[in-house]
Amino acid sequence: MDIQILLVRISREMIFWMAWIIIPLVMEILPAIGGFFILLKKRLFRKKAGEKGFLPQITMIIPVYNSADSLRACLESVYQSDYPIRLMDVLIINNGSTDNSFEVFAKCQAEFNDLPMTWLNASQGKAKALNLALFNSYGKYIIHIDSDGKLHKAAIKNIAERFEQEPDTVCLTGSILTNMKEIEKTKGFFFKLVRRCEFFEYCQSFLVGRNIESEFNNIYTLSGAFSAFRKSAIMKSQMYNSTTVSEDTQVTFQMREKGRVRLCENAFFFVDPIESYNKLYTQRQRWQRGEIEVSHMFLEKDLNVAGFFSNFMVRVLLFDHTFAFPRLIWFFALIFLVFLNYPISLVMGSAVIIYMLYFLSMLLFFLNVILYLSSVQDVLKYYKAKWHTILLLPAFNFVVFWIRFAGIINSIKNTGSWKTTTLTEEWKKIKKAVNDDFHLPSRIVMSLRRRVNNE
Repeated sequence: MDIQILLVRISREMIFWMAWIIIPLVMEILPAIGGFFILLKKRLFRKKAGEKGFLPQITMIIPVYNSADSLRACLESVYQSDYPIRLMDVLIINNGSTDNSFEVFAKCQAEFNDLPMTWLNASQGKAKALNLALFNSYGKYIIHIDSDGKLHKAAIKNIAERFEQEPDTVCLTGSILTNMKEIEKTKGFFFKLVRRCEFFEYCQSFLVGRNIESEFNNIYTLSGAFSAFRKSAIMKSQMYNSTTVSEDTQVTFQMREKGRVRLCENAFFFVDPIESYNKLYTQRQRWQRGEIEVSHMFLEKDLNVAGFFSNFMVRVLLFDHTFAFPRLIWFFALIFLVFLNYPISLVMGSAVIIYMLYFLSMLLFFLNVILYLSSVQDVLKYYKAKWHTILLLPAFNFVVFWIRFAGIINSIKNTGSWKTTTLTEEWKKIKKAVNDDFHLPSRIVMSLRRRVNNE
């Protein structure tokens, strides 16, 4: 009898562990281990670059919307790049700014007088503004950067050289990181930690995630903040679409039909860290909504079992959205198990072990990123110095998962818009709903009393 009870207990605990570890193991831990070796092989055995003598004419496109505070630094980073100025022309496309962005541009035009710069006005949204700039471009390659970031000195040259070395590549996205100096100026200990987590998230997202995707031509979306195109290819597409909040994803889907979409991992662009919790909340929801909208445009016919095996974009969509629901159930069930007489030590122990597995994957990514930051020593030094941030990354990613999940729900309920409900606004709605639910019984009782007393 004791042996039977022991066997039942062992089988019960085995089922428990298999149920809780299978989701993170299959969806994240094993891919992380595989990705580690893929990137290690790419870094150690990558092919030698070809001739780097020829540099073509390029056009820089910089969309502007109330960018007075950041425009000068952005243009200065273009001016100070190691790409020959005579081979560049810069188009600043103004999307209805109401501040003194034009005055900043005029001063920069005088200060950097040997850099060809043109100001164009548009007022029909970012997508149409970018299309206007495309029609006015002259370069063989077109590089689009946001006005609130700064280019690394070698970024433009690395992009151009990569295009020249890879004739089948029609568009590239650069590696985007957040500005380290701005992170360390952050007031508030906890928010500084959040910004450091964001920095590490960007490092791993580009130098690991998109780096692996690039090897298999599986990049789902170019980064709108820093992307580059062969003009001959982008002008044969439908260009940027104004019916989605994620025009960068939409143009990526178009360009994939014309050639390879790749990452230029040694072309760095630095953006400001997240401004607030509300900004983080709205940004990640907008990304989630954009992914759903664009997938609906292009993948409707492939959303089936066959499409899961033949189309990587369908797999990405399923992992990001459909598989979000079992992960959601997994979280609540972990709490619910306490009420099913599972020992608290077992439940907590499983949570700790799973967290450590996620930490292991973050550690492998950390080692990969170090290899790919060798060309930017200041970033490498900062990244190594803040290594302990990876201890917080699983928790940060967990919070971001909930934000993205809220984006899935909101994309079902609401129409697409750049104006997304903030975390503060969402919290007010939640409090009102909870308050209404708790007051409903008392309202019913009061109503019954009034009826009984003929009031």
